[in-house]
Amino acid sequence: MRKESKEIEFKEKISKSYLKTVSAYSNYKNGKIIFGINDEGKVIGLEKVMENKLNIENAINDSIKPKPEYTLDIEKIEGKSCIVLNVKKGDFPPYYYNGRAYKRNDTSTIEVDTVELNRLILQGNNLDYEALEIENEKLEFKFLEKKMKEVVGIKELNLDILKTLNLYENKKFNIAAELFADNNNRKFSGIDIVVLGENINKILFRENIERKSILEQYFEAISTFERYYEYEEIVGAERIKKEKVSKEAFRESLANAIVHRLWDISANIKIVMSNDKIEIISPGNLPSGMSEDEYM
Repeated sequence: MRKESKEIEFKEKISKSYLKTVSAYSNYKNGKIIFGINDEGKVIGLEKVMENKLNIENAINDSIKPKPEYTLDIEKIEGKSCIVLNVKKGDFPPYYYNGRAYKRNDTSTIEVDTVELNRLILQGNNLDYEALEIENEKLEFKFLEKKMKEVVGIKELNLDILKTLNLYENKKFNIAAELFADNNNRKFSGIDIVVLGENINKILFRENIERKSILEQYFEAISTFERYYEYEEIVGAERIKKEKVSKEAFRESLANAIVHRLWDISANIKIVMSNDKIEIISPGNLPSGMSEDEYM
C-alpha cells in the first residue's frame, strides 16, 4: 500500500492546495507530489494529462514567489496516467504562496510561524542571526579581554582582534558581539540554575544568570558546579580531589548548550543539578525540515 510521507504527497484531483506543499518543499526539503492517487494510496489516474500538466506549470510559475525549481512528468502507474511533480529545495527562501510561507508537518502542510519565517529570510540572504549588524557602538568587553589575556596571551583587546573573532565588520558590531559584551541587556536570555537536595522538593540553591557576557555566564555556571560537585577525600595521608559528576562532561555540555542554542528564542538555558546527575536544556529545535524520527 502506498503511503504519504513528509516527502511524498498524493492528490486525487488538481486543486490549488498543492501549491502550499510546493512552497513547503522549496523552503525546506526536496519532495514529490503525485496527481492521480488518492489519500489511501489507490491509483485513480487523470484525464487530459497534457492540459493538466500545463495548468500545474502555469499555476506554480504564477503563484510561488520566487520561482521554485521543479520538474513535471507524466508517468504510467498501474496502467493509469499520473502527473509527478518533483520540487527541489531552493537556495533563496522563503518561497511564498499567496504571501505566506509553508512547511511540512509529517504528512500535512502548515504555515510557518514568525520565528521560522525570520530564519528563512536570513537563510535566503546567506546570513546567521548572530551575524546581523547592530547600531550600538558602545559595547565593552572587559571580561572577554580578561580571559583572552589569561588564555591566549594578548596584551589588549582591540578592533583587529574583534574583527578576527567575527564580532566587528563594516565598522559595526553584530549580535554575536552583543552576546559577548559585558552589559548584555538588550533582549537576550541567560542561564537558570537550580541545585536540588535529595528530592525535587528541596532546593539548595537557585540563580538566574543574565545581563552579562555569555562567557561570564559560562564561568559562573562552572563555579556553581565546583561548589556542589567537587569535594576532597582523605586517603591515607593524602587529600584527593573528586567529583560527583564529571566536570569535563559538564563543561563540554554547557559550552554546547550556549554555542548551539537559538538566540532568537526568548528562553533561558536551564540547568537542573541533582545528587547523581545534571540535566541541561538548551532552547531550540531540530534543524529545519527534520523530524524527530529522522534525527533518531
